[in-house]
Amino acid sequence: MDGSDHTVEERDLNGLLSDLSALEALAENWPVDQKNAAHARGEAIDALNAAAFRRLIRSLQSVPGMSAALREAAGDEVVYAVLRRHGILKPSLFERIDQALEDIRPTLASHGGDVELVSVEDTAVVVKFLGACDGCPASALTFYGGVKKAIQDKFPHITEIRQAKGLGGGEGVEYASPFANFQKEGWTQALALEAIGDGQTEIVEIDGESVLLTRLADKVTCFKNACAHMGMAMDGGEIAERIITCPYHGFQYSLESGECLTAPEVQLQPHGVRVKDGQIEVRLTR
Repeated sequence: MDGSDHTVEERDLNGLLSDLSALEALAENWPVDQKNAAHARGEAIDALNAAAFRRLIRSLQSVPGMSAALREAAGDEVVYAVLRRHGILKPSLFERIDQALEDIRPTLASHGGDVELVSVEDTAVVVKFLGACDGCPASALTFYGGVKKAIQDKFPHITEIRQAKGLGGGEGVEYASPFANFQKEGWTQALALEAIGDGQTEIVEIDGESVLLTRLADKVTCFKNACAHMGMAMDGGEIAERIITCPYHGFQYSLESGECLTAPEVQLQPHGVRVKDGQIEVRLTR
């Protein structure tokens, strides 16, 4: 060692990726045989690096206490990106859910909008609409028919999906699956079960939110009192054979499932509901 300073300035992930993109752009105009040769060389280097990383990690994992250090190191954005590139680390749940949203982003983009995945915590997800989708009157349709379906088709264990307010100040829309009904806290007494006749519906206000309660024998359903079309209240809607019709634009919904019979890809927003000691209790999804 000659004692000279060999300190190398650390660069962030964006800077390093920018360099890679610039190098890839240089090769775009190369002859096909040169491009193929460069690509093959890159793949060979990737394979060599991946094999080296795997052997290094296997060796370090045998050292007491080193597994925790490796997990901490993987928290560095550059280390994580490289290990992900080589398939050594699996994508996080956040990344996988965000990838699932790619299925609907082209449709949103065609209308000048987008959706951002804000957070993932246990079984709860928060998303936010951007651009033209934020505050759009039809955002409820997009939420239920697009976002909710895209996520829950691939991740059925997600039991709560919430829409955060964006710049447009649109009202947050939430979805809670029936499994959320088994939560122990957050219940508010609405009214006695006997106050609703079988097959009848009552509009009740719970903590400032209007909800639609329907009794079906010993079962009770609860939905937000808002049509999924434009958010209009369902008060005064005609009810026949357990189907309610929006009094404004005629959208029809099953009072058993909340499914929209006019546009089957959407539904009324459900809330948790239960009957306890003869009292109907509601758990709002916030």
